[in-house]
Amino acid sequence: MTLELFHHPFSRAANVVWMLEEVGLPYTLRFVDLRAGEQKTSLVTHHNPMGKLPVLIDGDAVVTETAAIGVYLADRHAPGRLAPALDDPQRGTFLRWAFYAPSVVEPGCAAKAAGWEGRASSLGWGTYEAMLDTLDVGLGEGPWLLGERFTMADVILGATLRWMLGFKMIEPRDRFVAYAERLAARPALQRADARNAEVRAAHGL
Repeated sequence: MTLELFHHPFSRAANVVWMLEEVGLPYTLRFVDLRAGEQKTSLVTHHNPMGKLPVLIDGDAVVTETAAIGVYLADRHAPGRLAPALDDPQRGTFLRWAFYAPSVVEPGCAAKAAGWEGRASSLGWGTYEAMLDTLDVGLGEGPWLLGERFTMADVILGATLRWMLGFKMIEPRDRFVAYAERLAARPALQRADARNAEVRAAHGL
């Protein structure tokens, strides 16, 4: 059965297109008109009461939240290739970085941009500087988060990092920029960018 993604190219669903291209299975995109507020109608809220994208339909399975979709796709459709097996020692590192993006990088950068202040010990992301230093160490010498092994964690975290760099919401450290450049060279990302561009053009976005 073809995977179906509720999609808008200016939402996080654009990153899920990259995930789907890395998996390599057939998929369809169901355009959701954000300007018309379609994401808040039953079309979407039936599957995700948050009224937000992305939403992935895989047969009877419904998955929301970008990182969860990434891990699901890797485990369900590319085990051992885009996700370490459950008994693989690298599984923990894979999960750590897959969820570092939404749990630490995104709120940490948002807090920095908005000038939010709080006690580091009470915040899940600690401090902006600690977040940067930890990510710098995690990327190490690369080329990927698990060394020579590319996984869906690179897609999840890499998409966030590329977005943050593009909007100047994160310090452009050398390792961050070099990592983003390696990701940009991936054929699956280039195909996803082209697919998102097609949707933008088709809907005059």
